[in-house]
Amino acid sequence: MSFASTHPFAVGKFRITPLSRCHGSDQHTALLSIKSGQGSQTHDRVYTFKPEFKTQDCALMYAAAQGRNWLVNPASLA
Repeated sequence: MSFASTHPFAVGKFRITPLSRCHGSDQHTALLSIKSGQGSQTHDRVYTFKPEFKTQDCALMYAAAQGRNWLVNPASLA
């Protein structure tokens, strides 16, 4: 099992990092890390999404879209 990440982006106090996890040659899971705070006060939430993707790029694009959606509507991942 391997992980891949795209470039994280920051908005306000949040750092959004789209991730993907590979489960084989054509099975990729999208993950999203939402980090806030600094030092010992850092809080990181990691979300795993249900759909499986055939490529790493598709999983990363889906995770990035979910991160942008969360910025507009934080209750969307509640």
